[in-house]
Amino acid sequence: MRNVLRLAVAAALLIPSSAFAQGAKCDRACLTDMMTRYLNAMVAHDPSSVPVAPNVKFTEDSKVMKLGEGTAWKSVTKVRSYRVDIVDVPQGVTAVQTVLEENGTPILFTARLKVVDRKITEAETIVVKTREEGALFAPENLKEPTAMMRYRPTAAERMPRDQMVALAARYPAGLKMRSFEKSDVPFAPNAYRFENGVKMAGPGCTFQPPSCENMRTQRIPTLAGLTQRLVAVDEEMGVVLFWMNFGPGSLPGAGGRALVTLEAFKVFGGQVHAAEAIFEGQPSGGPSGWD
Repeated sequence: MRNVLRLAVAAALLIPSSAFAQGAKCDRACLTDMMTRYLNAMVAHDPSSVPVAPNVKFTEDSKVMKLGEGTAWKSVTKVRSYRVDIVDVPQGVTAVQTVLEENGTPILFTARLKVVDRKITEAETIVVKTREEGALFAPENLKEPTAMMRYRPTAAERMPRDQMVALAARYPAGLKMRSFEKSDVPFAPNAYRFENGVKMAGPGCTFQPPSCENMRTQRIPTLAGLTQRLVAVDEEMGVVLFWMNFGPGSLPGAGGRALVTLEAFKVFGGQVHAAEAIFEGQPSGGPSGWD
């Protein structure tokens, strides 16, 4: 009886520890809420209203700063209705593409948060205020997420994360060799690409139609100096997010500047269905702050 009692007490003592471990894990809803709290904190100009780790690291446009510094934290006054969330539960990462306001003026915004023990340890952001900053700039086209980005793939359509990443990675590989056909990107028939709110490829594209309507055969520049980093894989929604610096030639005549982006690829059923990006000009080949 004494041994049984000891075991019962030991088991009881283990329950709170186990429950705490489960509670500390941030699931999809928790990660999405963390991004909402982060955006709301920006509007309130109050970084203390979000839970952060003591050593939290923050960048805006690849520059390392103290959380709460930078243009967005000081100037944002509203979050508009357009918002695409990319949530990587296994990695504790949540990312967003959205439109903010600065006293009524729209701002393109994208961010990645790393969450550990329900506290933000990393915050990476890109803020685009003008066409001069982003080369393309049409936030008025971003009212609501596209139907494709809202689409939740069926269980049969979903793919293992390593296969999703491999298919999405063929896209930057194609940019490096100037051909999506050579890199064999398996685009869906109606695949499209949005860049800063402008439809640059796919049916109804605005960039040199009709040649831009077929993403696989579309003429693209050679971006041999492109560098990339995997940011998140949202297995439930079928999205792979890459950070990319397009390198020399991506912004001709821009004095050593290149396009830098967090670009989301919709991948399911063995095909790439969409690419949606928010980007701006930054130093070509420069550090991202997360190298």
